[in-house]
Amino acid sequence: MKALSLPHHPERPADSHKGQWGRVLVIAGSTRYPGAAILAAQGAGRAGAGLVELAVPKGLGAMVLPAVPFAILREEPLEAGGGFSSTAGFGLLEAAALADAVVLGPGLGTAEPTLRLLEILLEGISAPLILDADGLNLLAALGVDALHSRPGPTILTPHPGEFARLEGGGVPPEAERTARAGRLATHLEALVVLKGRGTVVTDGDRVYVESAGNPGMATGGMGDVLSGILGALLAVISEPAEAAALAVHLHALAGDLAAQELGQEALLPGDVVERYGRALRGWRQGLEGLGEPKH
Repeated sequence: MKALSLPHHPERPADSHKGQWGRVLVIAGSTRYPGAAILAAQGAGRAGAGLVELAVPKGLGAMVLPAVPFAILREEPLEAGGGFSSTAGFGLLEAAALADAVVLGPGLGTAEPTLRLLEILLEGISAPLILDADGLNLLAALGVDALHSRPGPTILTPHPGEFARLEGGGVPPEAERTARAGRLATHLEALVVLKGRGTVVTDGDRVYVESAGNPGMATGGMGDVLSGILGALLAVISEPAEAAALAVHLHALAGDLAAQELGQEALLPGDVVERYGRALRGWRQGLEGLGEPKH
């Protein structure tokens, strides 16, 4: 596979307005996992999305909105187990039609009504769609070939266990991560972001392997932040693979900044959110130091 290069991150002209910087729809959360919705929305907001719309099951709004006051809140029907009802599909498709990128999965749960909802959303969302966390577990239960009916780009962000469920071949050893992620990306005609030590980003033809990051980032919720960051970058960088590679890199740099200050054991997902801006600024300064043009 060819090497995938990091793109330039666009800087904001003086006359910018929020409509220029993308609208990200985050479909996330359940009564058991409300924090996942918060972290994904925080990631999208901190990474510069002009508008973040957060869709959660009915009743969660009062819990999550104080943590993401910048978000547009959307509450959809709740099923008995605490997740989205399949009847939420109409409203979520309505919201997705306005979005430049959609994040689907953090904290959804895996109840049968949510599985039916996934079917509806896969067929109806044409914007770039990031499937993360329970979105991936639901996809594995539904059958990965359901992606072939997708009308738009799909980005899968599995950790090794989720990758094994999608691929069916067990957790890949380190030496096989790149090749197997590439094969899955080719088979599904999707972009695969295989998380872990040396996160792999591949579309089956090109590959980027992350060298930054640290073991302190191996904690619940860290992937939710990444999915939000990726949503924001997809809204402003037209090439999904390049947007994903840059999201992975900046997320890892922010994690390293947090670990340097706090220690790996003390690292929380919110610490990465808070240091994203410093990571982006430092990365840009590094490019300028190498003589790269400023964009």
